[in-house]
Amino acid sequence: MGMTEVQTIREMTQTFRRLDNRFGGGHARSAVTNYVASDVLPLLREGRYRESVRRELSAAVAELNQLAGWMAYDVGDVDSGRRHLRNAMHLCQDVGDDALAGEMLAGMSQQAAFLRSAALATDLARAAKDNAKRAGVPALVSESAVMEAHGLALANDAHGCVAALRESEQAFAVAEDRDRPEWLAYFDGAYLAAKFGHCFRELRRPAEAERFARRSLDMIDGYDRGRLFNLALLASSLADQRKVEEACETGLAALHLAADVRSVRKVTYLIDLSHRLAPFRAEPVVRMLEEQIGLLVQRDRGA
Repeated sequence: MGMTEVQTIREMTQTFRRLDNRFGGGHARSAVTNYVASDVLPLLREGRYRESVRRELSAAVAELNQLAGWMAYDVGDVDSGRRHLRNAMHLCQDVGDDALAGEMLAGMSQQAAFLRSAALATDLARAAKDNAKRAGVPALVSESAVMEAHGLALANDAHGCVAALRESEQAFAVAEDRDRPEWLAYFDGAYLAAKFGHCFRELRRPAEAERFARRSLDMIDGYDRGRLFNLALLASSLADQRKVEEACETGLAALHLAADVRSVRKVTYLIDLSHRLAPFRAEPVVRMLEEQIGLLVQRDRGA
């Protein structure tokens, strides 16, 4: 076996990732799982390849496991998501790839934050940041620091959160002049802005959350799920400031994207928005949006 098989895995991973970013983890998850079991794991078990190929193969399979983990997480299968990310991290550690192992830890931190496990999210992000600094990858330092900030925001540690955000911003400025690994290409200014927005929303600073949520919408095409999440983030920040009409208008824009996205997380985002708008239920526009969110949730849960 040689680099041809490794490149095939990477190209398949890119194809599946494009589908995941656009349509959510529910669309292609079974195809990814079958591909791992029937095509990829047998290659790992064969063990007949040069050391240079082994390193590249382990990294490629780690990236595929990471994607499988994100897809599982996106459809609410938390245990499978954790298992895939742990497998990916072990593959990275086996070949001494600190940077990619750090990316897996950052992913685990994000999962923990989504589940509102503040301490775990913070600890995992700090471990990711240690790896990133050892590997000398400032973009990964930035990502890990903003994940740390999110965990601290969940714990209502405003001082620690702002300090971590500052570290993330400084590392991102350094990273803009450096090459970064291909697997970290998604981490751009819009992604970082969304994370800042989440942190300020958790700290109950909705005006700052709104400012960063608006920046997060300056994103490239092909990330429909991410745009949906960022629209919901903006809508919730507007609702928290009693900007009801604009919050509902933005929420409707998120709903229009939601029809084609199969993701448990989209439901969580939209239900959260509905709860934030509940005090304004006397407004017809709020009742209309709540009704449409309710119909979408019923349809998704009945699927």
